[in-house]
Amino acid sequence: MIPFATSVPATAAYVVLPYVALAIGITGLIWRRRTDSFGWTARSTELLESRILRFASVIFHVGVLMAIGGHVLGILIPESWTEAVGISDDVYHLLAVAGGISAGIAVIVGFLALMYRRFTNPRVRVTTTDMDLVIFGLLAVGIATGMAATIFNIPDSVNYRESVAPYFRQIFIFQPDPSLMTGQGVATIFQVHVIAVWFLYAAWPFSRLIHAFTVPVTYPIRSPIVYRPRNPRAAAARAKRYGSGSPDYSPSIPAGPQPTGSTGGRSRAAQGE
Repeated sequence: MIPFATSVPATAAYVVLPYVALAIGITGLIWRRRTDSFGWTARSTELLESRILRFASVIFHVGVLMAIGGHVLGILIPESWTEAVGISDDVYHLLAVAGGISAGIAVIVGFLALMYRRFTNPRVRVTTTDMDLVIFGLLAVGIATGMAATIFNIPDSVNYRESVAPYFRQIFIFQPDPSLMTGQGVATIFQVHVIAVWFLYAAWPFSRLIHAFTVPVTYPIRSPIVYRPRNPRAAAARAKRYGSGSPDYSPSIPAGPQPTGSTGGRSRAAQGE
């Protein structure tokens, strides 16, 4: 019997799939930018509901940033580097577990709140697309397996710094070794988590997650956007509560004298001619 580490499924899952996912992801980003630059947004529904979104979005994104930071440090920094600066493997594992559980709780709470908002609010639910459902499913699998892997590995039963982390570093130098992911020391939950994330990367450019690659480098120098309230008097009353200024709601282009020969939109008959 062929060992799974060298079998076709292992090669497909841990050698072929990563590069296919990265190729689709990178190509998709370029294609989306060239063909749908105005659709490069999160398709926010804040105008439809903001009370839950204000809380859920912040805690979800804070948790995601913490999780991404932990993954990047765990993958890119070899065990020998942390030992060289005096951080033992036990201390590193303790910090990783504490940070991972904290980030996981934030992500789960934020994600569940966002899903509750989307599927219980009719105005928000109607904006959900088929791709949204695919992304929500992949995110749910990735979040659940990631949190489960963190809790499962509290006793440090999986030495991921000598298996999972080197596997990802080898992908970047085009020498992936699937046996690092299929060895006896790597639990199934880690394998499912990695595979789910590769599918998420492949679908990323074709979803609302595209906004993660937006960097507002021109925001400080762009022209200001002028918003006009529907009720200038009510807006002026609100403004007085927050400041002493008197807002100006006059038209941006004041009406000037009519050009010579112009009738100002009136017919000659109306002018008595």
